[in-house]
This record gives sequence, C-alpha cells and structure tokens, in this order.
Amino acid sequence: MKKILVLATGGTIVSTVQQNGLAPGLSLNELAHYFTDHHQPDTAISFKILMNKDSTNMQPEDWLTIARAIQANCDKFDGFIITHGTDTMAYTAAGLSYLLHGIDKTVVITGSQIPVSFKKTDAKKNIKDALIFAANSDLPGVFIVFDGKAILGTRAIKMRTKSYDAFKSVNFPYIASISDGKITVDYRPQLESIPFQSKMDLCPDVFLLKAFPGLPPQFFDFISEHTKGLIIESFGNGGLPFEQRDLVSGVQKLVQSGLPVIITTQCLEEGQNMALYEVGKKVAEAGGITAGDMNTEAIVAKLMWILANTSNPAEIKRRLQTPVAHDLSYV
Repeated sequence: MKKILVLATGGTIVSTVQQNGLAPGLSLNELAHYFTDHHQPDTAISFKILMNKDSTNMQPEDWLTIARAIQANCDKFDGFIITHGTDTMAYTAAGLSYLLHGIDKTVVITGSQIPVSFKKTDAKKNIKDALIFAANSDLPGVFIVFDGKAILGTRAIKMRTKSYDAFKSVNFPYIASISDGKITVDYRPQLESIPFQSKMDLCPDVFLLKAFPGLPPQFFDFISEHTKGLIIESFGNGGLPFEQRDLVSGVQKLVQSGLPVIITTQCLEEGQNMALYEVGKKVAEAGGITAGDMNTEAIVAKLMWILANTSNPAEIKRRLQTPVAHDLSYV
C-alpha cells in the first residue's frame, strides 16, 4: 500500500469567485473530494493544509514551511503532492529541489489554470496525473506534473497564462508523460551527491535585474546597500554594455566589495557563453559568475540557498556552478 500525503497551499486550483476576483476559497474537504475521485489502487491518500494563498503571495519562507512539512513526514509516506498556484510554481519547485536535495521520495507539485470547481477545468486531469506519477513512478526528487507532462523541478518555466500547457521544460528533457492512466518515463534522473554540506535555510536578500538599453549604472549603488547577491539577466550570451552607460564597471565594483554577481541570459533556451563576444568577456573579467544554462527561477532559489550557508565569494561561485538536482549542464 503506497501512502501519499497531499499538502495544500492554495492557488487557482482551489479558487472561487469572490468580491475582488478569483481567490483561494475551497475547503480541504472539498479539494480532497476531487482526489478521491481519482484514487489509485493500493494507494492511501492523506491531506494537510499548510496555507491558502494565491501563489503570487508565496514567499521563500513558505518554501521552507513546505520543505519542513515534507521532511517531518518523510518516514511516514512514500510520496508527496503539493497543490499550488501556477504563477510562482516554478520558483517553489526550484526552491524545494535545493532544500530537499537528496530526498529519495517523489515530490510532485501540481495545480491548474482553471479552478477545479469550474465546468471546463484542467485541474481534474492534473490531479489524476499527479496521483499516478506520485504513486507509480518511483522517481526521487521534485517534479512539476502539468498537462500530462512531468518536468524536473529545477528546469520548469511557466510559459503561458491561459493555456493548459502552461509549463515547459527548458534546456532539459521532459521526465515523463502521463496518458490514459499510464506513465511513460522519457528520462530517469539519478540521485546526486554534492561536494558540500548545506542546511535547510534560505537568505532572501537577493535582487534580480533585467538589463535593458538605457539602464543607468547608478542603480548599482542601490544594490550594494540593500542586497547580498545580484542576478543579472544579460543580453544574449552574457553581454552587458561598457560604453556610455557602463554596466560592466558597476559589476566590477560590486564584486570588489564582496557581493556576488550572477550572470544569466534573457534568452530562455541554450544558455550562454560569455567567452564568445567582447561584451561577455569584459563581464567575466569584471567578476561576473556565469550560470551556464540554468533558468532564472532556479538561479534565484539556488542563490538564496547558497547565501544561507556561506558568504565566502569563492565558495558561492563554486556552489552556484556545481550541478544540484540536475539544474546545470555546463558553465
């Protein structure tokens, strides 16, 4: 008998029409009703409500609440399903991938684009698929199950605001497909061992900056006073301007002050190569840390996790560029 624990956190899946628009409103018993409709053979389902939030309101502290609930119940259950809003689902999936790194149980995050109580909803299919995957896949780690696909927690990005196929696996194969009650595993990730110790904690004092033509270098003065780490979504292969509005000098100033500056790209696919162009080489020479083909959601969560464990610049770089939960193929 497989034992599955469903942890409810809110989101569209349990939303109802309220005075100011859709907001989480279904009770845990009402949500549980839809799970029992898709009960799997030889599977016992338990339920617990952790919070009742629109995922826009989810914070890193909430990731810790979810991770600790899973950790506390890890010996009692064979798998876990988290019902969650879609807007920040990818951030939560990445955060849990680091906080629960090395877990030997299946952790599934799912939700819906349309509330479960609505006539035309994708929630019922996603609930059924999540149950099938959690009970039968025997794959360890954190996954998003949505629209018949299983995506690794560190590789998911929300691409669409309305369509059922809201999420995409970026720079990594889809893990599995679920159809007609059956799982087809396309890629089987292996458990990793990482060359450093970590505690279950997060430092949310990071800033994400999207570069754009005209960005004033003076902005870096604010960053140095209010954050412990900066992530820059650069242009193309990792380039930033060094003429007129010189952002490269701003990166160098931050790095010299001991603040880590992580460089990623605004392009969703194929990652970056900072050695290819002069505009990228200058960023690397200034001390910018390349993030290879990691996605932004994973970088944000990983940097928070790293900063909670070390403030040493060299160690921050080493940990950021060490693959964890298959978040990184190259740097």
